[in-house]
Amino acid sequence: MMALKWYMKYLRREFMALPGRSIMILLLLIMLLLPVIVQDSYVLRIFALASIFAIFAASWDLLSGFVGQISLGHALFFGIASYTSALLNLNFGISHWITIPLGALMAVLAGLVVGFPSLRLKGPYLALVTLAFPIMLLGLIYLAPGITGGELGISGITRLASSRIQEYYITFFLMLVLCYVMWKITDSKLGLIFHAIREDEIAVRTAGINTARYKLLAFCLSGFFAGLAGGLYAHFIRIAGPGSLEIIMSLQAVIWVIFGGIATIYGAVLGVFILYPLVEFMRVVPEYRMIAFALIVIIVLRFMPEGITTWVRRKIEKECPRCKVRNSFNRKECRVCSTEF
Repeated sequence: MMALKWYMKYLRREFMALPGRSIMILLLLIMLLLPVIVQDSYVLRIFALASIFAIFAASWDLLSGFVGQISLGHALFFGIASYTSALLNLNFGISHWITIPLGALMAVLAGLVVGFPSLRLKGPYLALVTLAFPIMLLGLIYLAPGITGGELGISGITRLASSRIQEYYITFFLMLVLCYVMWKITDSKLGLIFHAIREDEIAVRTAGINTARYKLLAFCLSGFFAGLAGGLYAHFIRIAGPGSLEIIMSLQAVIWVIFGGIATIYGAVLGVFILYPLVEFMRVVPEYRMIAFALIVIIVLRFMPEGITTWVRRKIEKECPRCKVRNSFNRKECRVCSTEF
């Protein structure tokens, strides 16, 4: 009973004290109740896919937003895990709950392969090198159609769950857990090192930290989470095809993260949940669909250059100049140190 009272007090004083956190709780409740509110299978499919793509986008943010290793070929991790999971499931009859983590481990190996030649590269050179890897893998897929299915891909793999509602809740809860893990990584000592490498790698190296090892670790971690998203995607749509390795897949992750707010993790999630359903629901006007999408992205980034989540937080929350704790915008003094604003 005492523990429950302490927990409720913590929620009220620390978690619910900030408008941003209250909004997040409200959105989570809406998403949890969505299958009750909306019975349409198509709508549930869109938001289940949004959950999968949110994991993928957050994994890009972990690598490029926090470590500064700009990747334009992030679809490599997504695609290689998708194919690995599909091949193991189809050819050996292994459960997808085993093949999806195995596909993610294959993506970790891909992260090592990409990371080693990228250690001495920066900026556009690094981006071009990462872009080359999924293109090479696509070439291998087309060269071995007997194994990979070529342009048609691999079909006939097991479904993620027996019903659309189950698939929705599985993908949504996995998204919450995996994105929370990524956020905790960025909020830890490891995250501080990642952030320092992004800001000034030479200074970090001067401090005696092996930056090459940490950049390789970032590639592997990012590849692992992107691989989990790729495996979930393959079993959700029941096909692993070349589309998961195309350049547009990598560029979508970049757009989602920058739109939502780079170097935040939760910004990537919000960016996906705004843009992906928007594009899908605009299929009713296909001739204006992409024009409207481009205009929305341009307008938002024109007035919110650091992303929509960062802009909203600055409007509804303010940071204490003394202890750096965030407070609600309507407070006149800090809730921790009582410093007046």
